[in-house]
Formats: sequence, C-alpha cells, structure tokens
Amino acid sequence: MILPNYFLADLPPEAVLTQVMIEEACQTLKRNRERYLAGRTTTALIRLLSDVAESWLQPDYPFRLLALEQGPKATGFSAPTLAAGLDAFLRQVTEKNLHALLIQDLGHAQRLDSLSATNAEASVQRAAIARGPEFLVHITGGVIPNPVFTAIILGVLLRSAQFVKCARGSAFLPRLFAHSLYDADAKLGACLEIAEWPGGSAHLETPLFREADCVTATGSDEALEKIRRQVPTHTRFLGYGHRVSFGYVAHEALSGLHPQKVAARAATDIVAWNQLGCLSPHVIYVEHGGGVTAEQFGEILARELARREESEPRGELPPESAAVIAAKRAFYEIRAAHSPDTRHWFSENSTAWTVISEADPRFQLSCLNRFIYVKGVTGLTQALQSADAIRGKVSTVGLAATEDRSPALVAELAAWGVTRVCPLGQMQNPPLLWRHDGRPALGDLVTWTDQEQGSN
Repeated sequence: MILPNYFLADLPPEAVLTQVMIEEACQTLKRNRERYLAGRTTTALIRLLSDVAESWLQPDYPFRLLALEQGPKATGFSAPTLAAGLDAFLRQVTEKNLHALLIQDLGHAQRLDSLSATNAEASVQRAAIARGPEFLVHITGGVIPNPVFTAIILGVLLRSAQFVKCARGSAFLPRLFAHSLYDADAKLGACLEIAEWPGGSAHLETPLFREADCVTATGSDEALEKIRRQVPTHTRFLGYGHRVSFGYVAHEALSGLHPQKVAARAATDIVAWNQLGCLSPHVIYVEHGGGVTAEQFGEILARELARREESEPRGELPPESAAVIAAKRAFYEIRAAHSPDTRHWFSENSTAWTVISEADPRFQLSCLNRFIYVKGVTGLTQALQSADAIRGKVSTVGLAATEDRSPALVAELAAWGVTRVCPLGQMQNPPLLWRHDGRPALGDLVTWTDQEQGSN
C-alpha cells in the first residue's frame, strides 16, 4: 500500500516546508471546515469515528497491515507491541463511549448541536450550547500514538479544523490514522493536516500559532514554556507537561497464588509501549507483610518479563539508549555484589528487560524500555513520603489491593495529588473518558453560551 500525498507529512524527506506553505495550509483547513465539517451532527461524527476504529481492529485492514509492517522500523516498537497498544486504545472508540464522553464533559449529548438543558438546568430555566475552536493546533511529543489519536478524535467531535504538528520522526502512526479518516470520508479528511518538523522552528510555528484559536501541546515542561511564550495571548493554550507514574501493591494482594497474577499485571504495564509513556511505572512499591517479600516479588516479575519477551519482544533500541541501560546495569551489579539490600535480574545477551530490587524506598526515575525498580515499604504513607520529590508530577498509580481497602488508599493518593488511580495492569490503557491530568479533555476545549430563560 502506497499512501497518497494528502498531508505535509507525506512529502519526501528532502522537501522543505516554508512559511507560505503553512499559511496556505491553515487557510485551506479553515475553508474546508466551513464547507464540509461545521454543519455535521454529533451523531454522524460519532458513527464515523467508531466505524474507523472498528476497521482498525480488523486483521486485514490495509492501514493496520501497513502499521504492523512498517511500524517497527518507523517507531522502534515491535509488531506485537504495536498491535497490543493500538487494539487496547481503538477498542474503546465506540459509539457508546463517545456518547458517554459528551455527557460526562458537557452534560448533554447534543450540547454541540443546539441549545440543550440537563434536568437540573431545565429546573432553573437555563440552557446552553458549547462550540469548539474553529482552528485547533496540536503540538505533539513522544512516539506513543494514542494521545495524538485522542486529540484528533476530540477535534473531530468539536467540528474543528486541525493541524497536528508532530515531533521529528514521530508522524508515521498519526499519518496512518489521518489517512484512514480521509479514506472513510475525504471531506472530513480535508479538514485535517499532519506535519512534522523540529521544535523551535519559529518561521513555521509563528504563522501556525497566529491562525489558531486553540493550541494544545504535549512535552517537557521546558518545551511547553517555550510554546506558551510563542502563542498569542488571545489564543487558548492547553499544555500537558512531563508526568511520571508508579505501581503500589498492598500486602493483602500477595496471598496464595496472587503474587504471580499481580506480577503479570505489573508486567503488562511495563511492557505496554515499552514503558515510554507518562502512564508507565518507574517503580513498583510492594507493601511488607504479604505472602512474598518485595525481593521475591521482583524475582517473580523478572520471570514474567522474560516470558513476555518471547511473545511480545521489546524491539531494537538506538545505541545510545542501550548504552544507558548497560551502564545502569553495571552500576547495580557492583552494588548488589557488596550489599544484600540490592538484587537484580537481567535479560541475557540483551537489554530487553531489567528488574532492580532495593531496600531504599526512595522513588527513582527508570531509564525505561522495560527497566523497573521494585521497592518494599511499610505502607502507602511511606511510599508517598519516599516519592515527595515528584509530588505534583504523578499522573497515574496502578493499584493492586482488595476491594475493602482500595477506597482508603485511593483517598490518600487523591489527597497527595494523584489524578488517576487504576488497577495494576491498566496503567497505559486509560479509558476514553479519562480526565487528562485531572481536567476534562473535551470540556477544556469548548466555549459555552448560556441562555437564561423565563419572563422578566
């Protein structure tokens, strides 16, 4: 399958983007939106999006086949890792879930179509309509495609013209998703642009931001601050900065045969997207007093990661990334040789996976690519005290605990500032209704018009 040149990202590598090309693309997107997208109904757009997602789940879908064939070279993920990650996300893009998202964030499924009122609003004679930005710009970061897919889906629901600027070398999967939308509905596809260039290219970004009604950006805190300074003051800016995540295993979850099951769930979170996303765990905290110690849990987890490498290999790494892992391993080999408080388990003849067990509970940043720390703690309070350096920067905690104890643990995590708690094994697979960084993803993008009814 050869992709046609519908988007700027389809141009050959030697093509040079210019300010004029960006300006013309912005104007074309706005015109196409007015002609082909602004008047569509929410129901029709939901059906289109869910149909495209369902197509991606079919084994013989051309865009899926291309993603699994060329994706490993383009992204660094193995074909099994790509398939698992894409399927987990796209299975959630259903009519039911999209409808639920509208109700959750906007209060009414028809809020984007016409004046609507919830029962509470109607009781006080009020109604409202929400409208999305005319022109929505997304600045993406990282190689995981799900955040980009989500941004595009939200923009389609809002009837926004969209320009997606990808980091250099990360446009392959967003391009395929955009082409699949174009294939399903060429007029809708004409309201979407995909491009990539190195961040900080002011001659391209200045005209892009000047045309935007809203800019969303994902990346490091430093990169977001630079973008924020470029965006005009009258333009809405939504930045999603760097976040980290960890797992927590309560001692009750480690009785009987449960350690193997819990380790399998932890391995799922480590393997998903090679642990590269903000939702991936850096550390698994294991509460003392369970059926196995933290060190024993680390050994069980190592066996599980070895098994997963056979069915879902990590894939090749750039030499510099492999060198970082090798250096870290060498450090812990020396430490383990001189301290009984440190244990390590490595994949043989490769850097495919690494488990480090330490008595020191302090949170540590992993070098990722399936490199995980396991640390024992007396309880959640000690874990949070040990992670104080990242307070306010934690996205997700994967939790393994009994039903009767979970509410108290979640309450403590929420008070500490965690914005998402999920079962261990689901960290890299947030629901479509997820409130990113504690904010309503769709709700943050709209502008409201309220109507106050009744006589004077």
